Amino acid sequence: MVNKKKYIFDDPKNIKRLLTFLYACCALLFILDFVIHRHVFHYWENLWAFYPIYGFVSCIVLVLIATWMRTFLMRPEDYYDDEMKDYKKENNQGENLDQHNMTKMGEHNVDV
Repeated sequence: MVNKKKYIFDDPKNIKRLLTFLYACCALLFILDFVIHRHVFHYWENLWAFYPIYGFVSCIVLVLIATWMRTFLMRPEDYYDDEMKDYKKENNQGENLDQHNMTKMGEHNVDV
């Protein structure tokens, strides 16, 4: 019998408690929005639900920009494999490239 480690969010009661807490925070902030006076700089900040709408639109714009950037930032899956093959050819090394030489290629070793 293997004892698996039980984490805090493995229990459905803890998830329900967390969601209840988050919903209560959202409700409290919604109520406080009508009670607390905000010192605004622009008149449109006084509009009802300005900040949630602003945040939602900003999130959509970020996703669209990231999707557009992916078209020219995306690299093939074997992008770094091609660089390693070129490195092996330049240094007349066969397919058996030891770990020491692989770390020297980038002049750093992240495993040490």
